[in-house]
Amino acid sequence: MLKFIVKRLLISIVILFFVMLIVYTLMHSLPTSYVERMARELATKPGSQKSAAQWLVELNAQYGMDKGVIPGFFVWIGQAIKGNFGDSWYYSIPVVDEFNKVIWNSFYLGVAAFILEIFIAIPLGVVAAKKQYSVTDYSVTVVSLIGISLPTFFVATVLKLIFSVKLGWFEISGMRGRDFASLTEVQQFFDVASHFVMPIITLTVISIGGLMRYTRTNMLEVLNSDYIRTARAKGLPERKVINHHAFRNTLIPLVTIMGGSLPGLFAGALITETLFAIEGIGFASYHAMISGDIPFTMFYLSFMAILTLLGNLIADILYAVVDPRVRIN
Repeated sequence: MLKFIVKRLLISIVILFFVMLIVYTLMHSLPTSYVERMARELATKPGSQKSAAQWLVELNAQYGMDKGVIPGFFVWIGQAIKGNFGDSWYYSIPVVDEFNKVIWNSFYLGVAAFILEIFIAIPLGVVAAKKQYSVTDYSVTVVSLIGISLPTFFVATVLKLIFSVKLGWFEISGMRGRDFASLTEVQQFFDVASHFVMPIITLTVISIGGLMRYTRTNMLEVLNSDYIRTARAKGLPERKVINHHAFRNTLIPLVTIMGGSLPGLFAGALITETLFAIEGIGFASYHAMISGDIPFTMFYLSFMAILTLLGNLIADILYAVVDPRVRIN
């Protein structure tokens, strides 16, 4: 098992190295106007003692932009390994500091949506498989296909129209109400929580479809297995056949998928956070990217690559844990 984990970890490190090289190459190939604009802004700030030309030289040297792609990449990654991604050009503070300010909002949003997704999609997928070709099965299939097909912005817009414009239950966007400062701590908590309701519903609606279909497909495959027919032939109650034998084996691929999704809880939801003005990592990255904030963009793309590789690594490990055949091989 240890050899398996070490092998996967080394492969992930190699992949991450080349992904970060690609990220740096793309940023290095951008027009110099982004860096020049930032140099001019820094030169015009009150108290600045450097000219735009001096700032331009300093910024290029800081991120290795004055060198070739390969030498510049090693300058940048050497600082990145130390946790120094430079200062954000849009937020005017270190990139890591801005990341620390917003990441937990994304995490809370992701955790709530993830929990709802599990408790809604998996039971419905199991029920649909148990009652194949019934009205229940067709209903679950329709709901899952709707969830898969609807784009995020459409779901968010419909929720805003119904719950904000028509019913007036929630604020249309933002994280705090107008009278937030005058509320007690408990009231402030519920005020912020109310602003998270529609984003959480949006993420849940667009994510349950895939997991629901995946659960149904795997459950049907297990229910058609020989050992399930043997259990039924022995006269075991259907409830025990489903819950004790079938569902446990259905969990093998499900655990892999859910485990691989855990790092994604920190990834944020760029579209959802931006539509609802939730100050998470996705919202911060969107505004950084559209303003040409190269340091924050490079950090965000590297961060997403790390989360993706970490998710795949966790999925591989969990698959080896739940399936002895993988450990033996």
